[in-house]
Amino acid sequence: MINTLLKLFVKNYNDVKNANVRERYGRFSSILGIICNVLLCTSKIIVGFLFNNISITADGINNLSDASSSVITLVGFKLSNKPADKDHPFGHARIEYISGLIVTFIILFLGIELIKTSFDKILHPEESSFSVILLIILVLSIIIKLFLCYVNNNLGNKINSTTIKATAKDSLNDVLSTSAVLISVIITKLTGLKIDGYVGMLVAVIIIFSGIDILRDILNPLLGEPPDRELIDNIVDKILCYEGVLNLHDLVVHSYGPNKYFATVHVEVSASEDILISHDMIDNIERDIHKDLDINLVIHLDPIVTNDKETNKLKEIVNNIVSNLGCNYSMHDFRLVKGHTHTNVLFDIVIPNECDKTPDELTCSISQEIKKININYYPVITIDKNYNTK
Repeated sequence: MINTLLKLFVKNYNDVKNANVRERYGRFSSILGIICNVLLCTSKIIVGFLFNNISITADGINNLSDASSSVITLVGFKLSNKPADKDHPFGHARIEYISGLIVTFIILFLGIELIKTSFDKILHPEESSFSVILLIILVLSIIIKLFLCYVNNNLGNKINSTTIKATAKDSLNDVLSTSAVLISVIITKLTGLKIDGYVGMLVAVIIIFSGIDILRDILNPLLGEPPDRELIDNIVDKILCYEGVLNLHDLVVHSYGPNKYFATVHVEVSASEDILISHDMIDNIERDIHKDLDINLVIHLDPIVTNDKETNKLKEIVNNIVSNLGCNYSMHDFRLVKGHTHTNVLFDIVIPNECDKTPDELTCSISQEIKKININYYPVITIDKNYNTK
């Protein structure tokens, strides 16, 4: 069903990495949300007013916030598609996250206001009228919201949009809140208990928790979350498949919005290879990564000595020392610089964000073990962070 809708309303819907296609997805999701939520909001507020039911009115106001959110999402997708300019050289794709933040603040504000209104209804309960129309509207609302959740969840996954995924999650929360209102109406009819205000409070709490949950999802990419593991694996596998690449390390991927990536990496090559040949290979890798993965990649060339017996033997020993320390430490850029009185042993250690040793403790432990091998070895250790852990 989703593909049928996309064929009708989203031109070239399969080209999800295209910025214009991405904007069309956002436009389709937003317009669908505006239409459905305005209809639900209008019908619920009218029915809530006629039958003096605060929980239904509260649910209608929640739909109004959803319609407003769809308008903001629509504007956000439009602005995020603007090309880069001198003030924003990396483009405007992060505006999508900002529009999601605005949506979240609207949800939280309305949730707080509904708590106030519902609390007043608890203190001063009033008689609520019952009607079959009321039940029909609530049941239709649940069906429509389930449909919106299904559609937006699929759209969000197709283009990896945090904002549209948040909209899908909000629709699912609306199903829960509207179901609570429906149950309260039935209980009031059967028992005469005045629980309207309590259910309105429950709906408000659901709205607030929904807003907090969505806020967490949107803040993660803004604060800087690790890149997707599949993306990292794709980059690594593609680089390592080139003949002449010995290894790679220090891969860092920056996201400037959905599908807007810049990356840097160190690629190890044999020091005995002609530098012009190695540089030509690096140029080809950068060009191919951009063409195949749409990532702007900058590669730092690391020449590695591979034919020195002392270096190779000591590298193996030090690598075992590092491995035995646990905590998934790894070593790279190992080299020796020999002098008259001592030999510098230079290498980098990559440590995870959570480990049982401080950088100073780790450096001291490794240095002591290397000194046991030869008192004239002078370790020069650089500590690197792993920016790709997820």
